[in-house]
Amino acid sequence: MKTKRRNQRGFTLLEIMVVVAILGLLAAMIVPNVIGQGEQAKVDIAKTNMSRIVQQLDMYKFNNGRYPSTEEGIRALVERPASAKKWPEGGYLPQIPQDPWGNDYVYLSPGVDGPFDLYSLGADGAEGGTGVDADISWRDSSN
Repeated sequence: MKTKRRNQRGFTLLEIMVVVAILGLLAAMIVPNVIGQGEQAKVDIAKTNMSRIVQQLDMYKFNNGRYPSTEEGIRALVERPASAKKWPEGGYLPQIPQDPWGNDYVYLSPGVDGPFDLYSLGADGAEGGTGVDADISWRDSSN
């Protein structure tokens, strides 16, 4: 029986260079769209967290006839303030929440824009800013 020997052939340098160039073009188109998505995701998480906090603030008001004061703050959802008439076992939240950048949410009651204001100072942790550094209000998440 005769074995047929096949002519084995590898990739040429030109073929490899074409593949590398195509991969480079794909990376150049995809990478800019992916970079920065982590910070935008944190903005979305902050909005979602604030919506949850607002729900619990509304429940607190339903049970007690008012929102927590600025002095009581969001802590009133975790630890029962002396002024609370009704308090669910375990509180309204298991712990005092922080924004995705590790900063406390800002709570004011009465607020400038309504019965209370709740916002995150954004990625930079300072008032103002643009992009991911901009302040994020809970009202932004309801739009």
